[in-house]
Amino acid sequence: MTLTIRRKVTLGVVIGSRAFFSPAPCRAARDEVLAQLDKLGIAAITLPYEATANGAVQSVADAELYAQHFKAHRDEIDGLVICLPNFGDEIAIAELVNRAKLNVPILLQASNDEVDKVDVHSRRDAFCGKISVTNNFWQYGVPFTETTTHTCDTWGEEFGRDLERFSRVCRTVRGLKGARLGAIGARTGAFQTMRYSEKLLQAAGVTVVTVDLSEMMGAAAAIKSDDPALTAVLEKVKGYGRIPAHIKPAQIEKQARWTLAVNRWIEENGCDASAIQCWRSLQDNFGCATCVTMSMMGEELMPSACEVDIMGALSMYALALASGAPPAILDWNNNYAYEADLCVCTHCGNYPKSFIGDTPEIGELDVLGEVIGREKCFGAVKGKVKAGPMTYFRLSTDDRAGTVKCYLGQGEFTDAPFAMDGGIAVSRVPRLRELMRFVTQNGFEHHVAMVRGHHADIVNEAVIRYLGWPIYNHDTPPEPALTFPRRF
Repeated sequence: MTLTIRRKVTLGVVIGSRAFFSPAPCRAARDEVLAQLDKLGIAAITLPYEATANGAVQSVADAELYAQHFKAHRDEIDGLVICLPNFGDEIAIAELVNRAKLNVPILLQASNDEVDKVDVHSRRDAFCGKISVTNNFWQYGVPFTETTTHTCDTWGEEFGRDLERFSRVCRTVRGLKGARLGAIGARTGAFQTMRYSEKLLQAAGVTVVTVDLSEMMGAAAAIKSDDPALTAVLEKVKGYGRIPAHIKPAQIEKQARWTLAVNRWIEENGCDASAIQCWRSLQDNFGCATCVTMSMMGEELMPSACEVDIMGALSMYALALASGAPPAILDWNNNYAYEADLCVCTHCGNYPKSFIGDTPEIGELDVLGEVIGREKCFGAVKGKVKAGPMTYFRLSTDDRAGTVKCYLGQGEFTDAPFAMDGGIAVSRVPRLRELMRFVTQNGFEHHVAMVRGHHADIVNEAVIRYLGWPIYNHDTPPEPALTFPRRF
């Protein structure tokens, strides 16, 4: 089975037209949008040009034809691109969407008129037609995504960027709606903050698959020393970072056994992301950490969170879907002197190496190692995160409100020094104290997912438009909305 995050995005393409407008722009729009998708590496599904007049949908009969075609490709289609080279037939478009019932994101585009071509044979009127289509979408209860500007050219760079952005929204929505998360081990006893509702997740389309930690340790111990897969993982661990000279070969092999056992279970259960009981049973009863295992999975866009933080794993997965880059789970952990917008985000050592931005050290857990012995704690990935833009995101289940909820924002990693062991990310977040007040007053956990780069617009669009979860976007004012006055 190909995981969603590794699948090529596929979009259904529709050209809408009104019969008494010039048909010439329909062919051009079709060719141009298909060329844009091909350039971006996005697969397209549509009917042949000859299937309808002008290769467009301009009647209910055309709508039915396209709806049946899209239904036949339901499992492939991640979203729809609907282009209006002229006014379009709003009823035909609305009926197509209603009859296909794909329940996927929609990008609605309308073409520009040219000021010197508005005679009766050349005018498009798509500026107006788009409003008619959106009005019908409102009546039918159909959510959709806007282009950057109300109208744009199908051949233009702006529309190309809209298509690329939309493809990531589609990947994020599809990935989250059908996510499978692996919970390896019981919740760490000391961390009630990691509680979550499996039932609320299942209602959102997210499945949690569980396994006892003892089963996994048994599977790791049972791997034969001459297993070629073990040899391959052992070499991968050795090449993943700098291992201090005092680490013994037996410690590295134990880590490789654990990694292989986890990888096999993840694959057998078709998991997109996971969360692991990372302390301290694994160290006491098997003799290694699990950080490098999680780090390597994250590097392959199969994120894994500490302390059986399933909601953290889902948050990481959302960022991976939106960005195509490896995310990490961090603690909001330390203030940075009296800098109001700086804080230190840390974890023991599970960051993917490209998240750090440099070749890490693979050593022992520092805090836990001091308590139970460092020889039991090999496998921590250590490094300071390099400077650059970042996006943060946190999902949580709220049993009191009966919903999944989340917050989102952007900031940057800085080069500011901080003399602490493990994975360190000195982070700048505008109005950080305001954000922390939101976190504490709304029952969110101390863990947060982060990814390099600015991708909040993708996550925000997916959540607001298509997933319907309450969200606080720290950087963006709410969309304009109606105010209903009290009459009495």
